[in-house]
Amino acid sequence: MAAAHAMYGRKVFLIFPGQSVCERVLPRPLANFLNLYFRKRSVDVRFNERAKLVEPGSNRLVIWTSGLERIAADVVIAGIGINPNVDLATTAGLNVGDGIVVDELLRTSDPDFFAAGDVANFPCAALKCRLRFEHQDNADAMGRTAGRNMAGGCEAYRHLPFFYLDLFDLSCEAVGVIDSNMQIVEDWVETFRKGVIYYLENGRVVGVLLWNMWGLVDAARELIASGREQQPNRLVGQLRESKEIPRRFQF
Repeated sequence: MAAAHAMYGRKVFLIFPGQSVCERVLPRPLANFLNLYFRKRSVDVRFNERAKLVEPGSNRLVIWTSGLERIAADVVIAGIGINPNVDLATTAGLNVGDGIVVDELLRTSDPDFFAAGDVANFPCAALKCRLRFEHQDNADAMGRTAGRNMAGGCEAYRHLPFFYLDLFDLSCEAVGVIDSNMQIVEDWVETFRKGVIYYLENGRVVGVLLWNMWGLVDAARELIASGREQQPNRLVGQLRESKEIPRRFQF
């Protein structure tokens, strides 16, 4: 959101409590680079800060930061995450946890009810764990599978979802689980501009971040689903050798 508004020429303050942009998912050197990258594009990056209070002023909103600074703004966007709305499922007596619990056919604990999208907690075969995934790709694919099964089908949901992100002239696609606390292997074509980042858990690739690399989502899915133990040094070049598709041809 900060990048999008800055691209329209608006003055943007980006206030967050961590040390770097996207530090929970990106390796530290890349996250630190983004702090500078945003600032060069006129975003006022305030790391290690918190918005303690937002209150109405005479004609603008006023944000008080943890450093007791006063910032006036026309609009405040709070990126504070979501809690899945499971009230209806709870009322219906369905099993809920982090979302509405479904099986591989996307049936709830009552087989006459199905759930799909951001609210559904499903078994992910490729990662051998349960996931609740908040993105369009998952909602689209899961909705189609749920619809077919509601119409009498018996199709297991095997899709490994991905998400994408655009930051000015940088973009990425991420498959699987990406967490900066994991073992990370960085494979750069051009440092911080184009490359592949692998996320490993117990020697296996569980997530792949394609940084300005296009058309490699399916190859990343195959690598994760293989479940093979990997030598980190042998990952370098592995996906980059797959055929990259220019972004303009992707649909």
